[in-house]
Amino acid sequence: MLQQECSIEWLSKHNDYLYRFALSRVKSRDVAQDIVQETLFSAWKGRAAFKENSSIRTWLTGILKYKIVDHIRREIRHRDMIALLQSDPGMICYKAEGHWLDTPNAWRDCPEYQLNRQQIQERLEASVNTLPKKQRIAYRMRELVGENTDSICAHLSITPGHLNVLIHRARHSLQKQFLNEAWL
Repeated sequence: MLQQECSIEWLSKHNDYLYRFALSRVKSRDVAQDIVQETLFSAWKGRAAFKENSSIRTWLTGILKYKIVDHIRREIRHRDMIALLQSDPGMICYKAEGHWLDTPNAWRDCPEYQLNRQQIQERLEASVNTLPKKQRIAYRMRELVGENTDSICAHLSITPGHLNVLIHRARHSLQKQFLNEAWL
């Protein structure tokens, strides 16, 4: 039966189905046509091995699936990733080694960000001003100015342990103020 049906009938009965199947997988008309031709050629060459345990369309579809997988594997193997990356319009922002040409400034340039930052700084300054004198001085010197422990201790005439207690209490007080005022 297969010997009789092997000629033009395969093409007329199964070509459209096989083409649609291939096109749904490879998304290129030319490639889909080539894969269908390879499938029909392979089926014609291997027609003697067909055991007729399934329909001819099922057998041809199985061959087609393997041809599609082979095509995808070849395509992946032969891809030139550098050419793909160079053709990507987003790559104009990067150096060859993948680092930014210019670091994006979106957050720093955003007016809303600037306003929020200014409001937070004003609120922090007001909160720091409510701290007891030694806590306020210690916090400002450590956190805002960046002084080291020895210079702060010398200025306030305190021990490093006492400085740590003052900083801890100042941070805790500021944290409570910010959380209670719902700055989230």
